[in-house]
Amino acid sequence: MTNDLSASRRYDEEARAAALQALALLDTAPEQEFDALVALAAELLGCPTALLNLVDHDRLFVKARSTPGAMSFDRDSAFCDRTVVEDRLVVIDDTLADERFCKSRLVTDAGVRFYAGAPLHVPDPEGVRRAVGTLCVVDHRPRHADPRELAALAHLATLAEALLEARRTALKAIHIATTGEELVTRLGRQDQIFRQAEQIAAIGSWRLSLGDGLLDWSDNVYRIHGLPVGSHKPPLDDALSFYPEHSRALVQSALDDAVSQGKPLSIETDFLTADGRLRRVRAMADPEIVDGRVVALVGVFQDVTERHALEQQLRRSADTDALTGIANRAAFDRELQEAMDRARACRTPLHLALIDLDGFKAINDTLGHGAGDDVLRLTGQALREPWLMNSMVARIGGDEFAVIVEHPALAADIDALRERLEAALRVSVEADGVRMSSAGSVGIAAIDDQCHSLRDFARRADAILYAAKRARVGLRSMPRAA
Repeated sequence: MTNDLSASRRYDEEARAAALQALALLDTAPEQEFDALVALAAELLGCPTALLNLVDHDRLFVKARSTPGAMSFDRDSAFCDRTVVEDRLVVIDDTLADERFCKSRLVTDAGVRFYAGAPLHVPDPEGVRRAVGTLCVVDHRPRHADPRELAALAHLATLAEALLEARRTALKAIHIATTGEELVTRLGRQDQIFRQAEQIAAIGSWRLSLGDGLLDWSDNVYRIHGLPVGSHKPPLDDALSFYPEHSRALVQSALDDAVSQGKPLSIETDFLTADGRLRRVRAMADPEIVDGRVVALVGVFQDVTERHALEQQLRRSADTDALTGIANRAAFDRELQEAMDRARACRTPLHLALIDLDGFKAINDTLGHGAGDDVLRLTGQALREPWLMNSMVARIGGDEFAVIVEHPALAADIDALRERLEAALRVSVEADGVRMSSAGSVGIAAIDDQCHSLRDFARRADAILYAAKRARVGLRSMPRAA
């Protein structure tokens, strides 16, 4: 039992460390938004010093502090270690009266007598929220914090988490961007986009009182909604009306769960401003609990439209062949595997059509690569025609294409499908007055219980394609009747 507990603690600590490392904030220079946050924390709680700390394996790194001082501490001697380990708001009214810290150098040498710290969370690689740091205030005299001050500290910790989440999202977007085959060069020139994605733009705070259902908004929340700053406090029903119908139930469900279960809220969805503009917003909140009962939700509201659009663009780019505009090999393999899983589970028909362009090399060699590219583009257009019933089509090699056929109407007559594909693949291109034509050979295979993998299925279709190409060559080589 002890070994199991130790293993669990080691796993939690490793996951927490991975979440922290993903932020890439350790040992970085001061940043304006974090400095502003600790200055606000010190002012609201009336303490001389506020700090935003990140807790590494054996040390504590101070990312921001409101007064000059050390930027790193041993983890064992830091109050924040307790906050992170216990994962809750920790308040020490008098450190000399706390036997765990009364002999700490922070008390005996630095003279810290009061501490209040709130944990800061970010998701680990598996999506579990982990405490990686703290937002805390300290004083050189003992004191008793007012509950409203501690609520303010928790609220500011939520803002700090939003900043950390923005950093994590920006880094993830950059990582996605580096895999975009066509966007790498352009994204290198547009580094400013990612600098903007790294910052919080148009973020505001809000509080929902469960007693009367009224919302308190900061100025930026009004601006995101497209409403005059300081207009009437909206009831919850009015606020929900800004969400499209397909998003409203999702938001209401997230609110209900946060209230009934007392758990944090985090949701990203579509949003309509007062003047009808479609945006993307993110809302985060923590429950405000009094006497064991959730009395309010306190959180932040952020317009993430540009970041969301960029992520969608990068995701589409990673799955698209730049020349033809249809899916690439990676997207095709993923979709084929899902189609095979569906066919096995539902016992529905599934066919794989492989296509090889005939005459493509001759066109490339005779008319040039520009004409060859035109052939590939025209082939991509032909495979996007409506008669293919939105079948998944892809360019899987230089002059090789594939179609995943699931629609029952297409699967009902495979010979007709092959003939129609071959007809659609006949294209002509011209350069310098010379016109040449390209056609396509098609091999179509059906899935059955012998197709255990993508490779098995593709090998079967490839064998049929090869036979079709041999038959086409044989027909061309037969002597013509006199």
